[in-house]
Amino acid sequence: MPDLFQSIDTRGVATLTLNRPARHNAFDDGLAAQLTMALRSLAAAGDVRLVVMRAAGPSFSAGADIGWLERMSHAPFDENLADANALAELMHCLDRLPKPTVAVVHGAAYGGGVGLAVCCDIALATESASFSLSEAKLGIIPAVIGPYVTRAIGARQARRLILTAETVSAVRARELGLVHEVAREGEADALLEKFIAALLRCAPGAQAQAKAFVASCAGRLIDEHLVRESARRLAELRDSAEGREGLRAFVEKRRPDWSWAGGKRDVSQAPHR
Repeated sequence: MPDLFQSIDTRGVATLTLNRPARHNAFDDGLAAQLTMALRSLAAAGDVRLVVMRAAGPSFSAGADIGWLERMSHAPFDENLADANALAELMHCLDRLPKPTVAVVHGAAYGGGVGLAVCCDIALATESASFSLSEAKLGIIPAVIGPYVTRAIGARQARRLILTAETVSAVRARELGLVHEVAREGEADALLEKFIAALLRCAPGAQAQAKAFVASCAGRLIDEHLVRESARRLAELRDSAEGREGLRAFVEKRRPDWSWAGGKRDVSQAPHR
């Protein structure tokens, strides 16, 4: 059985499903490489509008496979470093994917599993989900996911969770900012569909621009340079084919047509309406 399932529906919703249930979807170098390759392919796919990250079995992901970690601890340092860089690249690729991403977390999300959730734009969890940055119990730290966790919940809360390696509930995870919403058992799919519907109503090019702009704003002083940059981005998007289509559709009281967008062909070449 493959460690990773991929599907794309007629709406352009791609789903990546971790499929190592016997290992609680702990990932090793092989699965990390498969995920990175799949994300790069989906980023370039013109028929894909958004990506959902899910998992089979009782857990979302137990993080890094212990056998993999032990193997790397005995590897030459150059090999060890290259392996760590590959894992860091997976998280960066997911975080910067130019399409909306949604994580649906159930059961345990430990270590790197937390990283997958916080690198997605939207994270949903079932009531039974639990979260832990458990690396300190193994004598290591959540290094490659640390920047994304800290961005999500702030340095103060990140220190506590990393130092104690404690497990928190889904409700507490929402309070901290690890996830956005918590669904009752059996209702996660309905909540996911609400987010998918909302995401599909928006312009794919604008969504890609929005993700890049939010990333560029993080931690920056709102100075003259950022003010001018924000004005330039607005002007460029109003002058784009998507911007014209969206505004025209609003005036005409109809849903905008994004069928020519999202990479199916160059948005800049779409006809003005």
